[in-house]
Amino acid sequence: MFEKLDQANYHQLCYLLASDHPEFQLILDQYGHPPFWSRPNTFESLVHIILEQQVSLASALAALTKLKEKIQEVTPERLLLLTDQELRDCYFSRQKTAYVRHLAENIVSGALSLSEMEEMDDLTIRSQLKKIKGIGDWTVDIYLIFMLHHQDVFPIGDLAAVNSLKKVKGLSATVSREEVLFEVSQFKPYRTIATMLLWHAYLSERKRK
Repeated sequence: MFEKLDQANYHQLCYLLASDHPEFQLILDQYGHPPFWSRPNTFESLVHIILEQQVSLASALAALTKLKEKIQEVTPERLLLLTDQELRDCYFSRQKTAYVRHLAENIVSGALSLSEMEEMDDLTIRSQLKKIKGIGDWTVDIYLIFMLHHQDVFPIGDLAAVNSLKKVKGLSATVSREEVLFEVSQFKPYRTIATMLLWHAYLSERKRK
């Protein structure tokens, strides 16, 4: 059975992980606790994650903001009323227009229920979401971390998390995916906590520079 994070246990779990892994204690000492990154389990949040695929966070937020200006409330029904050109005017690429339409259609038809996913395990959620065009493992991982708060997820496709891991563990820049996964396996069952700490270190160091 999966375990979930919440505001009440977050700092405690950070300390617990750091007690076994000095690199995380060093992050806590240098930068304090990471934010409790969280988004509501809504269609809008999942659209936001799709927009963040392979672009800057600022670009994704600009597109979401433009969409919200256009339709006020980002719901599947309202999005499906827009033409492709209207979505392109909101900075959606041709691909992402197709992705969010497919997602909206599946939610409206009842083929996909975000609320029901709150009681599913990781593998079932991954299987359900990856049926949607344009949703792969990275998007599922971010959904599990930010929206459902499952506590043992590492997004292997996330460059910031992987590069931060390489730095704090002193790994080679050319380390293989398998070696990264082996390193991360040592953080079970708190790989989400590890991810939050790695992101926190990465973002804090960029801010300093």
